[in-house]
Amino acid sequence: MQDTRTTKRKPPVRIIDVVDSITGRSLGHIGNLSTDGMLLISPRALPANTLYQVSFKLPAKTGFSTHAIEIGVHEQWGEAASAPGQFWTGFRIIDISPEDQEHLNDWVNTNRV
Repeated sequence: MQDTRTTKRKPPVRIIDVVDSITGRSLGHIGNLSTDGMLLISPRALPANTLYQVSFKLPAKTGFSTHAIEIGVHEQWGEAASAPGQFWTGFRIIDISPEDQEHLNDWVNTNRV
């Protein structure tokens, strides 16, 4: 299968928890992140074609950033992972502030953790 992605994906070196901004509950953690989407690893399958408002803090040199990135995402696909009890879900970013987009671009395109 040929990879047709157009943007760079960056896997985090630390667990980045993703929180549903509406419920305050964790949806899972980031498997990889790009400037226009993310792979979420979660303990349950998420409904197809769903919209979420989520937030997360990107790793910094020590600990995590104090700035929480808030984005709107749309579920694109989901499947059971090879590990029992884990699910992969691909999201496309559909809403992000210019400030958060700048933070995300900087993190994805640098060698920072």
